[in-house]
Amino acid sequence: MPRDHWKYEGVLATSDRAGFLPNLPLPHHDPSTPLAIADMADAFGVTHRTLHFYEEKGLLTAARMGPMRVYGEEHIRRMAVINACREIDMPIAAILELLTSLAGTEDQADADRLFREALLARRRELAAQQANLRRQMQRITELLEASDGGDALGDEDGHVHLSPIESECLTFMAEGYPASRIAGVMEMDVAAALTLEAGIIRKFGASNRFQAIAKAVLSGMITAE
Repeated sequence: MPRDHWKYEGVLATSDRAGFLPNLPLPHHDPSTPLAIADMADAFGVTHRTLHFYEEKGLLTAARMGPMRVYGEEHIRRMAVINACREIDMPIAAILELLTSLAGTEDQADADRLFREALLARRRELAAQQANLRRQMQRITELLEASDGGDALGDEDGHVHLSPIESECLTFMAEGYPASRIAGVMEMDVAAALTLEAGIIRKFGASNRFQAIAKAVLSGMITAE
């Protein structure tokens, strides 16, 4: 893709990038007409300060028409990438690294590949965070139960109270999934899956997972195959 140029009132404004950008949905506008900063902010649902911040961090530049910032089509396409990355809370440093890599691409396929790799990397980061949150939530549950008077195994009818995460884990245990596979399907590490399983076994007053499953079947919490 060649470097684009816009001329506003005698001032030659150059796009802030060479290379290619991934194809993302753009705000509806006339591509031949630049956007003023207010229109740019409205188009992406951000504030003027956000656009200034992106400029300060080197993510985005604007052309000038006198003292006013204006954005051409290539600026808008670049902002679409930045906005998509911020929607998934990608760190500024990672976005800058992605844009730098995109500036060196020689074809559209290369740009699309780099963007996909960045998304997959972010998904892995979020999955790791999710596993940590699940482990922390499970630990909070255990601490609350302990503070409420011990193991809190069940109510007067002997019904064992499981959290949604524990119920999901119990289902997989009943299907014969080992902890490693449970960790995979529930997107957590093996240590978290083992901790979750141990908590379930404790709640049932069982010695191992097989006794816990048997008690769950007898209580009607799960159905025997």
